[in-house]
Order: sequence, then structure tokens, then C-alpha cells
Amino acid sequence: MAHTAANLADKQDSNEFAALLEDSMKQSSFEGSVVKGTIIDIDQEFVMVDVGLKSEGRIAIREFSKPGQPPEIRIGDNVEVYVDRMEDRNGETVLSREKARREEVWADLEKLHDKNERVTGVIFGRVKGGFTVDLGGAVAFLPGSQVDIRPVRDVSPLMDTPQPFHILKMDRARGNIVVSRRAVLEESRDEARGELLDTISEGSVVQGVVKNITDYGAFIDLGGIDGLLHVTDISWKRVNHPSEVLSIGQNVDVQVIRYNEENKRISLGMKQLESDPWDGVEAKFPIGLKMTGRVTNITDYGAFVELEDGIEGLVHVSEMSWTKKNVHPGKIVSTSQEVEVMVLEIDLEKRRISLGIKQCQDNPWQGFAEGHKVDQEIEGEVRNVTEFGLFVGLPGDIDGMVHISDISWEDQTEDVLKPFEKGQQVKVKILDIDAEKERVALGIKQLTDDPFEGAMKGVAKGAVVTGTVTAITDKEVELSVNDGVTGTIKKADLSRERSEQRTDRFAVGEKVDAKVMSIDKKKRSVTLSIKAREIDEDKQALEEFGSTESGASLGDILGAALKDSGQEDKKEAKADDAEEKPKAKKAPAKKSAKKAEKADDEDAKEE
Repeated sequence: MAHTAANLADKQDSNEFAALLEDSMKQSSFEGSVVKGTIIDIDQEFVMVDVGLKSEGRIAIREFSKPGQPPEIRIGDNVEVYVDRMEDRNGETVLSREKARREEVWADLEKLHDKNERVTGVIFGRVKGGFTVDLGGAVAFLPGSQVDIRPVRDVSPLMDTPQPFHILKMDRARGNIVVSRRAVLEESRDEARGELLDTISEGSVVQGVVKNITDYGAFIDLGGIDGLLHVTDISWKRVNHPSEVLSIGQNVDVQVIRYNEENKRISLGMKQLESDPWDGVEAKFPIGLKMTGRVTNITDYGAFVELEDGIEGLVHVSEMSWTKKNVHPGKIVSTSQEVEVMVLEIDLEKRRISLGIKQCQDNPWQGFAEGHKVDQEIEGEVRNVTEFGLFVGLPGDIDGMVHISDISWEDQTEDVLKPFEKGQQVKVKILDIDAEKERVALGIKQLTDDPFEGAMKGVAKGAVVTGTVTAITDKEVELSVNDGVTGTIKKADLSRERSEQRTDRFAVGEKVDAKVMSIDKKKRSVTLSIKAREIDEDKQALEEFGSTESGASLGDILGAALKDSGQEDKKEAKADDAEEKPKAKKAPAKKSAKKAEKADDEDAKEE
């Protein structure tokens, strides 16, 4: 009996132990699984959930809310939770709503990933290298390079907004999901690009987003294809850089100007959507009109002046000032300055307007011409000394020029400039005034008489002068005539006889008679000829003392001329008479004289 009672007790203990073990095994099977529970309490931080175990579990309230939204739960709601552990050190069941949601979502995400389909998610946080995305309970990583097709500076507009993603990679063991928003955009872009290329045509107006800005224009994303908006097509008015008008990410309406179907290149324009300000420009800005404009840009060659929106004209540097020459336009005007200009010329084909600033001011060159006359003597300050002359300041803040050739009568080299320096006062004579060309020619040497003119007294073309040999070369002989005039005799003009055309038969200091053939006042020299003088003397003797036609020889005539002048003594006369008798008997003598005379005449004609 006692034995039976003992056996019964042991059997009962064994059943209780088995029940406890079974209960323990049952409860342990809950760990790592998703079970349904009931919300029994809610406070500011936690939610108490009863899952039918011996203790309730606490879950942070944030696990029940979607990013950026408050939790939508109430006491008594049934929710699925994940059993992390049966008991913690406080004896409470450790539950998780996030893990439960993730477990629910993972299976669906894996199916979508296998089918390469899009998933919907919400960007709700930033992490190193990218962002976190809630995929309906599962948290995924979005790399920064996969946010958009182009770099995005501000992601704030994209956060807390449901949008499609592509799953790039999933690792359930590690709980990692990597998604891409860029892949979705690229697919959409390719689809839109095909549709756009089918419908696009020159002249059509489309909307785009500024994708990139360069010095020469901006690239506009038209929704799958980029078009170039050149800086000259942004606005009718001057745009120095596209960034003055456009910014990256800006939505703009543009017109297709050109479309190349072969290379798919599209040229866009914005100003084409506005009316052309050049229409009727000739009527608005007639030539000669004076008006006020604003300087918009300054270059090395002039300044651009805005007459009205979209209409600019160029004031060339030569039209800026009557007096300031060879200066940079920036020293005359400044950017944004209001200036008075005159319309000088309009070229509609090239869309150019030429303007002038100096035309709105009194012309000092014209004023100088009205108040002064040629040959007037005035004083001025040396403004500049150059290799070709002096610039002298004149009344009216203009400059006149003294050319190097008008400084000295004698010296024409750069040495005549040495005595002059900037700021020096000089006296000059006005040689010429040309107000139209803005030139005043001055002279210093003209203040005194030309010594060459004095030295040229008695020296005229055709006259015979006496000169002193000053230099001898192989080709010519140089003489000094009247102590101020240089004469030259070329080798061929040294004598009528070829045998005597030698320069070595002359000596420096020797007196020579020669005929003046030409006068060069600029070089202040004369060209002489002994040969021409000799020919003239022969002709004169023939005219005065007879002709070879009368039977006399050239020797007879010259002899008679010498006798008549008293330059031949009686002995020479008798010798001539003795020679004359036999010559008279010879008939051929007359013929020889004729030949000689004819030869002389021919030489004279040649000269």
C-alpha cells in the first residue's frame, strides 16, 4: 500500500514535470517568432502588449509610428509583435513591433526583388554615406549616389514622402537592404526620352530643369534628354554669364531652335518666347538722336551702352573723347554709369548700333580751327616726345604735332629731339589745320628763314655754277656750292668724252664749273653735270661764230671764238692760219667738219 502511494506520487511528479517541460518548450518556441497580442496600456514612452504569456511585454511607442507621423493605436487594438526573449532581468517579455513589421515585409520584398519590381518607401533619416528608407516596416539603406540622376544639394523636399525605389541588394541573414531612387528615375527618363524624341520639333515649346551651368550656356533636362541653352539665347539683353539669370534646379520654359535627328542634339532658346526688341528699332533710334543710356560692359575696344531692355549699342573707343586718344575705355567711363550718346549708325542685319559720346560735346578741333589760322605763331607745352616728333598741347586740350623734319633746317635725324622734354614750353608755327581728321601740324624751323633758300641765290635749274670738290667716290664727285648747298656729279656727267669720265682726275678742293640739272629742296641738294655744260658751250659757239654748213670746221669756229675773246696770242693765230691753208685744199675736210658737227648735235640731243 505504501509502495503504491509512493509510486503514485512519483508518477504525479513525473506528469507535472512533463507538463512544466512541455509548457517551457511551448513558451520557448515563441522566441524569434511573430505572435498576435493586445494593447493593454499606452503611455508617453511605451505600449504594454499582452501576447498570452505569463508576462506582458513593453514596446517603445516610436515603433508604432511611421516616420514623421504620430502613432495611430488605441488600447484594445490587436497587433502583431516579434518575441525577442521570454524574460529579461525584470521578468518581462521582450517584444518588438519593428521586427514584426520587418518580418512581415521581408517576404513581400524578396518577391518584388526577384521580379525586379519597384517598391514604395519613405526617406526618414540621414546616416553616413546616405539615407535610411522605411519600406513599410523594413529599414533600407539609400546611398547618396543613388538619390538622383544628378547631385542633389538639398534632400529635404524628398524626405517623409512616399516614392518608388529599386532594390539593389538584400541580405536577410544580416538584415541589410540597399535601394536606389536613381534607377527608377533613369527608367522614367528613358521612357520619357523616347516619347519626347517622337514628338519634339523645331519651334515647339517645352518645359525643362536647369541641369548644369557653364560659361557658354546651360544644359536643360527636358525629361530624359538634355538640350543646350546658349548664353546668347537666354535673353535679348546682354548676359555676361548664365548664372546671372539661371540657377541649377530651376524650372524654365524653352523653345526648340534646332533639332539634329542624327546626333539627337537640341538647341534651345528662352528669348525666342519674348517679342524681339529690335523690331522697329530704326524708327525708335534714328541716326543723330541724342539720348541717355547705361554702360553695361567695358572692353578694350569700347563700351556697350543699354538704350532700353534688349537693345545695346557700342561706343567705340575712338568715339568716346575728342582729346583722349590711346587710352582704355575704362578710364573714360565706368560700368553702370549713365552717359549721353548719339546714334551714329544702325546695322539691322548684324543687329548693331554704333554710338558716340564725343558727338554730344563741343568739338575742340573745330573750335581751334575757327580761332586760329595757318602761319600763326603760338606757344604750348611739350606733352610727349616720340621718335618721329613732338606733341605740343594747344588751346582746347588738344595736341598738335611737330614732325621731326620740321624741327631743324639742317638736321633731320633724331638728334634734334634731344633738347626737348615733357613739360617744356616751346614756340611753334601752325603749318596746317584739319579739324575733320583731328590733326594740327606744327613747325619749329619755320620760325626762322630757310638758310637753303639764301644759299640757292643764283642757283637755278639750267644755270652754270662754280663749286669746290669736297668728296670723291668711284661713282660720283661731291661739291659745295655757295657755302650751303651740296651738289653731286655722277660719273657719266663728268665729261662729254667717255675717256674723261673718271673721278680720279679730280681732287678735293678743286674748283669745278657745272650745269645745274635738278634741285631737291627736301634733301637740300642739287644735281650737276660737266658734260651738259660742255655741250651747251659748243652749241653757243656754233650760234655766234658760224656754221659748218658755210665750209668752216668746228676747229675754225672755236678758234675764231677764242681769238675774238683775246684768249689766244698771235703765234697761235699764225699756226692756225698755216694749218688752215692745206685744209682748204682738201675737199674731204668739209665733209669731216660736217660729221663732227652732226655727232655733236646727236650727243646734245641724247643729253
